[in-house]
Amino acid sequence: MAAFVSRYAHAFADVVTAASLDTAAIDAQFTDFLATWEGSAELRDFFENPAIPALQKVDVLDKLNAELKLMKELRNLIAVLISNDRIGQVKEVAQAYRRLLQEQLGIRPAEIVTARELETKEREELVAEIAKLAGSKIEASFTLDKSILGGTVVRIGSTVYDGSVRGRLERLRTVLSEQ
Repeated sequence: MAAFVSRYAHAFADVVTAASLDTAAIDAQFTDFLATWEGSAELRDFFENPAIPALQKVDVLDKLNAELKLMKELRNLIAVLISNDRIGQVKEVAQAYRRLLQEQLGIRPAEIVTARELETKEREELVAEIAKLAGSKIEASFTLDKSILGGTVVRIGSTVYDGSVRGRLERLRTVLSEQ
């Protein structure tokens, strides 16, 4: 991650915190803007074109904002990114901001790999157990990988908990080959 991405994310997180803004609303609006951004190559080309003056780009942002109805703080962040020729990295800034916000709220991301699709209740129970293990709230992302044969593999930060059948078999093979 570029250093400037972190600076923008920290500054925006500070603004959101200082103004006691509704973080869920900000997140939803950021998602709306990013969907518009990702959905229109013409919009990206326009905003990223160095031949177009920043003031003209900000005017287009304000016209777009009439539809999106972004909070002024989020609109200002996007305008600053435009003015500093950093709008091309808006997605990275959003990701960094979201990570910071999760840290502030004590939420840790967890990648959970399962061999089969879990039902909603199973997912909720698994997330609750992982939260106990991690000692914090968890934001879980689930991935399906049939090659693990059964069980789960959980990654929280740099720590991996391998409760998969494949992992158990590999550990058993290591123990048996050492004897």
